[in-house]
Amino acid sequence: MAEEHSQHEIEKDEARKRYEFKKSLERLEEKEGSGTELISLYIPPDKQIYDVTAQLRDEYGQCANIKSKQTRSNVQSALSSILARLKYFKTPPPNGMAVFCGAINVGGDKTDLESIIVEPPEVIQTYSYRCSSTFELEPLKAMLDDKYVYGLLVLDRREAYWGFLRGTHIEPINGTHSTVPGKQRKGGQSSVRFERLRLIAIHDFYSKIGERASAAFLAEPNFFEKFKGVLIGGPMPTKEEFAAGNFLHHEVQKRIIGLFDSSYTNEFGLRELVDNAQEALRGVGIMDEKAEMSRFFKELIKENGAAAYGEESVRLNLEAGAVDTLLLSEKLRKLRLTLHCRNCGYEEVKTMQIEAGKKAKDLPHGYCPKCQSPLVLSKEADIIDELTELADASNTRVEIISEDFEEGSMLYSAFGGIAAVLRYPTGM
Repeated sequence: MAEEHSQHEIEKDEARKRYEFKKSLERLEEKEGSGTELISLYIPPDKQIYDVTAQLRDEYGQCANIKSKQTRSNVQSALSSILARLKYFKTPPPNGMAVFCGAINVGGDKTDLESIIVEPPEVIQTYSYRCSSTFELEPLKAMLDDKYVYGLLVLDRREAYWGFLRGTHIEPINGTHSTVPGKQRKGGQSSVRFERLRLIAIHDFYSKIGERASAAFLAEPNFFEKFKGVLIGGPMPTKEEFAAGNFLHHEVQKRIIGLFDSSYTNEFGLRELVDNAQEALRGVGIMDEKAEMSRFFKELIKENGAAAYGEESVRLNLEAGAVDTLLLSEKLRKLRLTLHCRNCGYEEVKTMQIEAGKKAKDLPHGYCPKCQSPLVLSKEADIIDELTELADASNTRVEIISEDFEEGSMLYSAFGGIAAVLRYPTGM
């Protein structure tokens, strides 16, 4: 039990890191400069810092060739800022580091020099230095891609469909229809000849499915590292005949994880297949998240169920220690602000939506209801951080739910991105 709890803590920590990493990339993506004034520097863990600083000093000298005085000054300021920050590093961190620095446009022909260091969740493989009007983020974005994929295939003798399961996202690819005749033979044909032709048509259809599905699966980049296996769904005995007939490419065939009943063999059948393969996919992100959302929906439809949703209700239940599992959408982009009045001491706390790239200071803070003086920001927190802290105080599990599947999307669109399974009904 302790081992299971420890594993859950590790997974929760990974989900939080992924959320924070994704947010940091969103903020960087919104930043723009003029010309080629923004510097993106990727340093692998085995790169010597003094080699990096030597190149940056050389780049500083090359700035003399930049015709625009403003651009020259901004690039040199960015290089000086990076050099100053690198003095604190004897060696790069274990996964390397990405440094982003430059004069960011803040409106009204004004710029702010910003310098951001990102320690990525995976190892940076290649050293690179780039100047542009935006930051180069593709190497970091690639780290958000799902590392493992599963092939999905549903079929009967009429049609077939295939696709991928990537983390929590089901990706339909393509399908095909058969020309296999029904069991009722046409007039004038002997039953033996008709059945022989029908079996040939079935075999040809299975061969076509195997060829096309295998081509799609084998086209997956880094197939041998990323492709974990294939799930096959459909009615009996079709899926069993197909699997036994070795119609898939041998590299895909040997990776068959299991056969699962499914009544649909179209695009919707891929979702049914994933649902029916829960045991085989235990521990895969989508199944764990589906299980948590299923618990919530089961409680929600009960007359006196142990479920709550919406920030106000969930917050009250957290403060009462009544929440068993807190469900938060990874799409949440809100801040919890504490505002006060310098004139009369009035204070209020409120939650506000924030756009990517914006800061708390960019939001309208309003006026004091007592003396009409402007309210001033005194404290801010990301709402996921703030609610997680509340949850930790009462030993509540926290699950960050992606929106790559139907129930996860509903958490954000229908319930505001905040819900909870309670320890007991509270009516709050």
